[in-house]
Amino acid sequence: MPQGSVLGPILFLIYINDLDCGITNWILKFADDSHDTKIFGTSCDIHQLLRKLQEDLNDLFHWSTEWQMLFNVDKCNVMHFGKHNAHYDYTLNNKSLVEVTEESTLGIIISGDLKVSQQCSQAYSKASKLFGVLNRSTVYKSKDIMLKLYKSLVRPHLEYCTAAWSPHYVKDKELLEHIQRRFTRMIP
Repeated sequence: MPQGSVLGPILFLIYINDLDCGITNWILKFADDSHDTKIFGTSCDIHQLLRKLQEDLNDLFHWSTEWQMLFNVDKCNVMHFGKHNAHYDYTLNNKSLVEVTEESTLGIIISGDLKVSQQCSQAYSKASKLFGVLNRSTVYKSKDIMLKLYKSLVRPHLEYCTAAWSPHYVKDKELLEHIQRRFTRMIP
């Protein structure tokens, strides 16, 4: 696909349109920079779920060899949710998949315990760096100019996809609000 093109993601989705044929669990396909594919499932019978997930992984690998678009197994991961999860060792192309505790998808960090502290830390870090650049590079800090710069450059990092990861712990909220307090102190 042409890098950075508008048609690239659309052509990619058309090319992988039949990827989920025969898959019994849920599958998510993203045509972003990393072309993510996520497969997941739930079941009351854990052994049936484990077997079906492994079968789906085998079907995905068969599709990838048939279409000559192999998965990079070294970049494929497994994340287990829930404290009663069996932590089954899944394989792809007879290679064990690495178990991870957190994964980034479309810029959102999903952790195994479904807490958003890591996402809040990352948002704080990005916003803090941009805030520092604004503070050092702006000589005339009028309220109007700084407010426009803050809303266009810093605030989007604090609010990116908050509907998906909305912080509910006080420590996470205070971390994000710390940037706003720093900003208000900066304006004369």
